[in-house]
Amino acid sequence: MGSLTSGSPEQTHALGVKLGRLLQPGDVIGLAGELGAGKTALVRGIAEGAGVAADEVSSPTFTIVQTYAGRVRLHHADLYRLSSADELYATGFFDLLEDGGAALVEWVDNVPLAVPMLRVEISMVDASSRRLEISASGGRSEALMEAWTGSQR
Repeated sequence: MGSLTSGSPEQTHALGVKLGRLLQPGDVIGLAGELGAGKTALVRGIAEGAGVAADEVSSPTFTIVQTYAGRVRLHHADLYRLSSADELYATGFFDLLEDGGAALVEWVDNVPLAVPMLRVEISMVDASSRRLEISASGGRSEALMEAWTGSQR
């Protein structure tokens, strides 16, 4: 377990950039937190760090999954409107996990995912500050967490 603190949306974005630079194919990042907590700001930073053009990244609330080309291919899923693994399966998301890209999953708690991942729970401290609680399952996710949170100390 680890934690990071952000004092602004710009800092949340910068934390994402640092994580994106560490991403490798096969990594799964699960994001949780209430509406407005900063999940999409973090995703935009991660995408930038992975070499995705900023204007390509948007929240895929209605399309469920979008794929972006960068240094690492990113599959960005937003599970806000889903409530079961069957619904997610119908999107083809699980096939994408096997294609050599990395995955960013917003609203990860809406659908149980039994895959190794780095999980980031973002909570609001005040109007601009956020606390990021980070946990990992699986060896690669644990190494990713250590590299990311260790670089922030």
